[in-house]
Amino acid sequence: MPERIRNICVYCSSSNAIDGTYFDVAEEAGRLLGAGGYTLVYGGGSVGLMGALARSVHEHGGQVLGVIPEALKAREGVAYEIADRLVTTPTMQKRKAVMYQHAEAFMVLPGGFGTLEEFLEVLTLKQLGYHRRAIAVVNTDGFYDPLLDLFEHFYDERFAPETHRALYHLADTPEAALHHIEAYGDA
Repeated sequence: MPERIRNICVYCSSSNAIDGTYFDVAEEAGRLLGAGGYTLVYGGGSVGLMGALARSVHEHGGQVLGVIPEALKAREGVAYEIADRLVTTPTMQKRKAVMYQHAEAFMVLPGGFGTLEEFLEVLTLKQLGYHRRAIAVVNTDGFYDPLLDLFEHFYDERFAPETHRALYHLADTPEAALHHIEAYGDA
């Protein structure tokens, strides 16, 4: 029987300028991870959804492993200094590698270019057979619908086989995403 997944990497926005609904989702994800005894692996920020997520994990008894590049850590107030472990990397590329190394599953919350890039990297790595970990995308209020439309275009035009839909799971809520991750880990 496989061991229970402990470390979940979450990709999400670092923006404070977004709608409060997204903060509610990040806090709910943090509550579920913390109460479930998981360790959050994430980008090490104290701002935006990243900060809301990390604080919520801590408030609900979970552990936080933040990974932040030196250039971002140097900006005052950006790093989540009270993480249980805060790893500083020389580059963004190394940050992603360290997060990937510690992750046993991936959850994608709403985010911008950085979140999209991180999601597509782990999706591509899974497509190429470098890992078999769960990837759950939280599609809050249809946030990712335009991206999913593009994916459908890839399938329609045969740039990607329709079987690649199985590489990721769409969830409406963090609870549904975590349920998928837990069930995937038991498969």
